[in-house]
Amino acid sequence: MVSRLTNGFQLAADGIYRCCAFQEFLWQSHGFGTRAANPEADVTLRQIHSDLVLNADGLTDRQCEGDALITNKPHLSIGVRTADCVPILLLDSRQRAIAAVHAGWRGSAHAIVRATLRKMNADFGTEPADIYAAIGPCIRECCYEVGQEVAERFCVTFPEWTPHAGKRHVDLAEANRRQMLSAGVPVSSIFDIQTCTSCQIESFYSFRREPQNPGRLLSAISRLA
Repeated sequence: MVSRLTNGFQLAADGIYRCCAFQEFLWQSHGFGTRAANPEADVTLRQIHSDLVLNADGLTDRQCEGDALITNKPHLSIGVRTADCVPILLLDSRQRAIAAVHAGWRGSAHAIVRATLRKMNADFGTEPADIYAAIGPCIRECCYEVGQEVAERFCVTFPEWTPHAGKRHVDLAEANRRQMLSAGVPVSSIFDIQTCTSCQIESFYSFRREPQNPGRLLSAISRLA
């Protein structure tokens, strides 16, 4: 596999995407998986589409239910699994704390990424101004059509929407980006790969495109020192 760049993310020879801005921080390692390969994670959760955030210290893999993990412990890799939902990796450039977030439509509607930032602040003293965020491959607005009941959950996030009855396309990645901005994360510190799991079926698993396929993409991050 030949290494290539996509919107500030590098697809390395090992088949894993990495955010170029994150690579400036030598104390961390991270990656967004593809069909070709996944990064390793010591601790993941039994994901339930919630806004529940857990500190990974002392946990074993899939021990608990929830949808986001945080830690500042060196050599502990944390991760989330997705197959259309939004994977978000966070790093605190000052406190060296990290997070892995799984944001489906329910988690996004409940602003799980803001809950993660609050938990990082409570546990590690993280300030949003010190956060770098990477949004990985997920289903994009082009392919994510939802019913009116789901769409209405995002009207506050997208105030520019005009009144609309029936189905609507929702941009979950943008919803999470706006939530991070409203929490105080600098716009220059949020990076989005802008790839669609549903469109790029040769590279990514997509539950909406292949509901019979149990494949999952793993997104993971660890503190090295």
